[in-house]
Amino acid sequence: MTDDNPLGGFDLNSLLETAQAMQSQLAEAQEAQAAELLTGSAGGGKVEVDVLGSGEFQAVRISADVVDPDDVEMLSDLVLAALRDATKQVTDLQADALGGVAGGMDLGGLGGMLGSG
Repeated sequence: MTDDNPLGGFDLNSLLETAQAMQSQLAEAQEAQAAELLTGSAGGGKVEVDVLGSGEFQAVRISADVVDPDDVEMLSDLVLAALRDATKQVTDLQADALGGVAGGMDLGGLGGMLGSG
């Protein structure tokens, strides 16, 4: 019996099923991470910024003892540092969510084509 598959044994249906499963898992992971509340902080917790995993900032808290009218620049630096910390946490959360989806999938030969192999 001859192999009539022009792709030489490459199972396109299996690849499509894998892609659909990954798409579904990715959507679920993105939805879950988007709702997660993260807190970035600076100055030993004197400035805190709450942000959702979607990147939407929710709140800023500044301890009264870091509010010095003679040193507004320091307060600005602390707020910026807290924003950066919160943004890094969102980026890490998103990377973890994506890694969890692709990490458990058998991509067969496709993984190498995408540069991950």
